[in-house]
Amino acid sequence: MSQSLAQAVGTAYTPSKMRHAQAQTQAAITRIAAHIHSGMSEGAACTLAREVLQEMGMDRVWHQVIVRFGADTLKIFNQKITPDTVLQTDDIFFIDLGVVWDGIEGDAGATFTVGNDAAMHECAAAAHDIWHECAQFWREHACSGQELYRHAQNMATERGWVLNPAVGGHRVSEFPHKVYQAGDLSALAETPRSGIWVLEIQLSHPERPFGAFYEDVLWD
Repeated sequence: MSQSLAQAVGTAYTPSKMRHAQAQTQAAITRIAAHIHSGMSEGAACTLAREVLQEMGMDRVWHQVIVRFGADTLKIFNQKITPDTVLQTDDIFFIDLGVVWDGIEGDAGATFTVGNDAAMHECAAAAHDIWHECAQFWREHACSGQELYRHAQNMATERGWVLNPAVGGHRVSEFPHKVYQAGDLSALAETPRSGIWVLEIQLSHPERPFGAFYEDVLWD
């Protein structure tokens, strides 16, 4: 695989279409999160998410709809949800959506909390903040994907969180992006191109069974 192939896009891709796909995906996450509450099951939350996406006029999903509660926030993207898991009064959850809008793949994820567990609030904020600090590091240093994830690891460790190395970012573009066989962002030896790479940050608490997740597309 050549590096040029890893960062290629097709004729259907434009930055404006990608920004639209991301905005729609992020708007869907906001709408879904507003309706998730203590006592709801993961299965019900995923059904809600699919209904919201249909109402918003998606083309299709390109990966499974993921909503994870509590200890399930430690699972990675390709593990199944646990439909009967119920959100507790003091709890944490994240939403991860991969959705096609007008032929372009949106992909976004964010973590939310209910109740007053301070460590959960801190973990959710840390995933968000480390993502944004890493994105700024990439803009300032034009670093490789490998360097970017080393930086993420250092920041997580400094803050007392555990970064999940199995969650290493990936490509998006026109559907399906898999034709480029680009591999993980964390393995990319060159500078990631703007607008086609998703930076993923998944953290876990060093002692307690929960974590947090945040992802978005890198833009210069």
